Amino acid sequence: MLINKVNEVKITDNIKVGNGKMFLIAGPCVIESEDLVMEVAEKMKEITDKLGVQYVFKASFDKANRSSISSFRGPGIEKGLEILSRVKEKYGVALATDIHEPWHCKEAAKVIDLLQIPAFLSRQTDLLIAAGETGKAVNIKKGQFLAPWDMKNVVKKFEEIGNKNIMLCERGASFGYNNLVVDMRGLLEMRKFNYPVVFDATHSVQIPGGQGETSGGNSTYVYPLARAALAVGVDGIFAEVHPDPSIAKSDGPNMLKLNDVENILKHLLEYDKITKKY
Repeated sequence: MLINKVNEVKITDNIKVGNGKMFLIAGPCVIESEDLVMEVAEKMKEITDKLGVQYVFKASFDKANRSSISSFRGPGIEKGLEILSRVKEKYGVALATDIHEPWHCKEAAKVIDLLQIPAFLSRQTDLLIAAGETGKAVNIKKGQFLAPWDMKNVVKKFEEIGNKNIMLCERGASFGYNNLVVDMRGLLEMRKFNYPVVFDATHSVQIPGGQGETSGGNSTYVYPLARAALAVGVDGIFAEVHPDPSIAKSDGPNMLKLNDVENILKHLLEYDKITKKY
């Protein structure tokens, strides 16, 4: 397991990352409807409260990086943030969402606790600086095209503007065409920068563009890869969940079914406790 200490990241007063306790970022890929996000948030809050897991609800107001121009993208920033604010008000959960453009950052920061940089945009300097200047915690997904040690340049951009409230996220590396592979050594490499590391268990099993106009995936591998990441010693797990992934409007093939999450999380917590003894 990872043994080096890292900077503790504060998402909210009650959620601090990098202190040896596993935390979870989870929710539907995109805001399909207010009813959907409310259903997922209610169930996830119930599960994580029951299991004592620090939890951040995630859903995107816009999915700009889609395979096809006709793919569903979400309700947009204005309506999306309104919906997410009602989720927070009703269930008291911390919130995470993707941002794609620098101007999104200040608007999203009014509601969102954890800003997320999509992997495709992990080298976009203007976006990184705008996110960092909000003072919010930021989850930076490593580009599929980047080596883990290349994230040092991304980290430096945040450090130079004075925001060290960041974490780095692994979501798989491109391996030939329409395929991703997870090199567990990369989790060790990124944690050398002294920031918490998150493992994106569902995007790591994605098959980019694998269905022609949409991405495919294989959710069968989500649990074993998450378990492997915990054995290495990651600080948190990211997973996208949906009541019925077969009809999800984004990332369905690699998402977890909402009704399966509690059992999966129980096993991950047991495994995490065992690995942290050694």
